[in-house]
Amino acid sequence: MTTTVSPELLPTGQSLDVARVEGERAYALDRAHVFHSWSAQEQITPMTILASEGSYVWDGAGNRMLDFSSQLVNTNIGHQHPKVVAAIQDQAAKLCTIAPQYVNDARSEAARLIAERTPGDLNKVFFTNGGADANEHAVRMARLHTGRYKVLSRYRSYHGGTDTAINLTGDPRRWPNDYGNSGVVHFHGPFLYRSQFHSENEQQETERALEHLDQLIRLEGPDSIAAIVLESVPGTAGIMVPPPGYMAGVREICDRYGIVFIADEVMSGFGRTGKWFAIDHFGVVPDLITFAKGVNSGYVPLGGVAISEKIAATFANRPYPGGLTYSGHPLATAAAVATINVMEDEGIVENAARIGSEILGPGLRGLTDRHPSIGEVRGLGVFWAIELVADRATKEPLAPYGTSSPAMNEVIAACKAGGLLPFANFNRIHAVPPCTVTEAEAREGLAILDTVLDIADAHRNS
Repeated sequence: MTTTVSPELLPTGQSLDVARVEGERAYALDRAHVFHSWSAQEQITPMTILASEGSYVWDGAGNRMLDFSSQLVNTNIGHQHPKVVAAIQDQAAKLCTIAPQYVNDARSEAARLIAERTPGDLNKVFFTNGGADANEHAVRMARLHTGRYKVLSRYRSYHGGTDTAINLTGDPRRWPNDYGNSGVVHFHGPFLYRSQFHSENEQQETERALEHLDQLIRLEGPDSIAAIVLESVPGTAGIMVPPPGYMAGVREICDRYGIVFIADEVMSGFGRTGKWFAIDHFGVVPDLITFAKGVNSGYVPLGGVAISEKIAATFANRPYPGGLTYSGHPLATAAAVATINVMEDEGIVENAARIGSEILGPGLRGLTDRHPSIGEVRGLGVFWAIELVADRATKEPLAPYGTSSPAMNEVIAACKAGGLLPFANFNRIHAVPPCTVTEAEAREGLAILDTVLDIADAHRNS
């Protein structure tokens, strides 16, 4: 059963009864006027959230739920961190907004803090409003820098919902938006559990995936390819951590053919994998890094592109043909400054690494031993996927690729009834709590999953 708050108050101090009434009105207005993303509008019953704090949210009935989704894997410092809330309030009192052609101290400081944490010489930052437009601009920079047009990205990926970004995406959300004229070519990345290359181990998977990518480039024409875009660790598509040597191999291929290497860190960056950027696990320096989400935990919309010296030099005396009204918005960048400082001061990146290695990783592997519906668990830091299958031997997923299933719907409903807000996609549950999650909270989530997975076990093929 869900955990219910005090019958009187929410963490904000608001009366629960008053909040419920406000929530009911908000729900009615939502259904009358709000058009939801990725949804058939008449087939959804969106959850109302009355309040949030730390690793928890409170639903429209006042039930407390452990947020094992971090919303869209973006509340890396948890909900309502007081220092970041205060920074936004202070900035609003000082300078709410200013056009991007003017210098403002919040944007300058945010750029400095980000550049200090990016690998190699990625010392310039172009700010956007989120991850999708960060990827749009990274591709634009790569095309202008190289004078080429084609861009390669992998199947089983997600890069955003805008025009170029959705075409980069390698999951079914691309299909209704893909007319084949975007210049994007998809390839298979490494994923040993469902290997496209019939590999038996990680070394084979690395070698064969790199051979496949190299062959594709040669068949497409190396001189026609501007960029390769890769999530450092693919997120929504399944948290498939690249095997040893793969990312270094991609870097070598890009260098050989003069292709720009874009690392998409929108979901995996800013502590999520237990390092500032997931690419740091692989000792590789890309040419461009795209980021958003965790840079300020989504408190105010913000994204950006971190740019290497070589690509920045292309636009030293040549105007970059792109911009955004809200690029480097003071409220958003003030939130980023506060977030990065909080993460540093409170050891939040280190906490994510420790929770992953000591609690989530071992705990999820323990669930695998007890639940035959788990085909595989995989991840880093507080970034884990639980692959649910109807048959371990055949690896038949509990829901088909590209959709859900009655079995998965039961599992998700049981998570919520048990007090856990999950991130689910196709046949997977992702364990992606805030980077601030405590050991006790992580164990709480694992205990709920342990109970819920009995339902998945019951749906296995007999």
